[in-house]
Amino acid sequence: MRFNKLATGLGLLAAAAVIASSPARQHAAEESKVLRHVVLFKFQDTATAEQIAEVERAFAGLKSEIDTIQDFEWGIDNSPEGLAQGFTHCFLVTFNSAADRDAYLPHAAHQAFVAKLKPVLEKALVVDYWAKS
Repeated sequence: MRFNKLATGLGLLAAAAVIASSPARQHAAEESKVLRHVVLFKFQDTATAEQIAEVERAFAGLKSEIDTIQDFEWGIDNSPEGLAQGFTHCFLVTFNSAADRDAYLPHAAHQAFVAKLKPVLEKALVVDYWAKS
């Protein structure tokens, strides 16, 4: 009798885990969060301060040109750890959905920014994630 109750309880827990991890449940969880698009730049050694400042202005300007961008911030590395591997600039773009991010990537304003960036860029690193707290 005790074994049956234990087995039933474990079965209910397993069912709850399946329901909690279902695609519909995950989609609902994603809708209540924001999608962060993290972009790191390592500029070519030949890039001038003026060229880099123009990239900073152009990236920041995308928020006013692309309505799917919910928030934007950026900064220059100042970590004392020395682990940046030459990446100096970090940009954080926030979207409300994957669809918003997916509309941003091919957007004409974003593509024009990328064209401006390429001549001075040595390397980029991009990570997207659903924000958790």
